[in-house]
Amino acid sequence: MTPFELPFRATTDEACTWLAAHTGLPWDLACLLEHLTPYVWLDYDAALAPLFGEANGGYAAPIFLADDIARLAAGSADVLITRTKDAYKIVAPLPDGGLRRRLDELRFQKRDIERLPEQLARAALPPPPPPPARESQAGIDRAQVLEAFAALVKIDLDKALREALGVFGDDGARVKGSARKSPKQALWNPVTLAFGLNDLYRVPLGRLSAAFRSQPALEDWRERWELSLELLR
Repeated sequence: MTPFELPFRATTDEACTWLAAHTGLPWDLACLLEHLTPYVWLDYDAALAPLFGEANGGYAAPIFLADDIARLAAGSADVLITRTKDAYKIVAPLPDGGLRRRLDELRFQKRDIERLPEQLARAALPPPPPPPARESQAGIDRAQVLEAFAALVKIDLDKALREALGVFGDDGARVKGSARKSPKQALWNPVTLAFGLNDLYRVPLGRLSAAFRSQPALEDWRERWELSLELLR
């Protein structure tokens, strides 16, 4: 099938034929409605003047209400529009009972049709592999610890990090095994560290929470901190 140039507003048959040629798949109205917004041309009607505004020649009105779309997809013999947008693209009320048009008056926008094959191709691609775990998911380093917490305590936090096993005994807040190759590679769990600072040095939980909200190094840990606070209540 040789592709052809779509008109600005394509009929159902034109849209199906063009998409079949560009996707290699069969198309019908129900398939179109899964992906595209249908329109009908409304000639100016003085009884519905607010709908048209300055578009006194008429305009293409979209059909987007789920019930209206479902009726079309189920094989209705005509088009029923119970809600649409006015000429200024603002959702507008319609008379009771809506508006009815012939089925062959349905149109689909050229730009929407032409974008669809690429959108479908992208959607069919397998999801990308997850990004490698960032270091911050295992812990934060000494410089980040100091930036986040040093101003909150009276102790020499830098000295405590360099000299203590994990600040709070054993491995404490330090990620186990993170300093195996070199002390400079040590990482700390900031949630454990923050609770230690509260328990041993009476740093208020409110100030610690503020640090988790404002410090870039703690951004990935904020949710875990807040969950841990919830579990304490």
